[in-house]
Amino acid sequence: MQTSSTWWIAYCFISFAVAVIMMLGGIWFLEVPRWTAGYFLMATLLLIASCFSLAKTLRDMHEARRLVHRLDDAKAEQLLRQYDVATPAP
Repeated sequence: MQTSSTWWIAYCFISFAVAVIMMLGGIWFLEVPRWTAGYFLMATLLLIASCFSLAKTLRDMHEARRLVHRLDDAKAEQLLRQYDVATPAP
């Protein structure tokens, strides 16, 4: 299994934190009524939650496909082993 480097993981966390801080700062300093800023804040939080849900769903789908392929490979390997045992050596 391929793992991400420590620097890549740090980059992902830092860039996410910076993006959230920038978005919240932008909403806070908007010169609009507070209810409008509240609406933007709720939309931002929903967007963040949706991104996490989408990423988890895509990862789960990928992991499920990998498992199916591993099972198919194991079945094919078992059939090949049975075939090799059943054929006499020349």
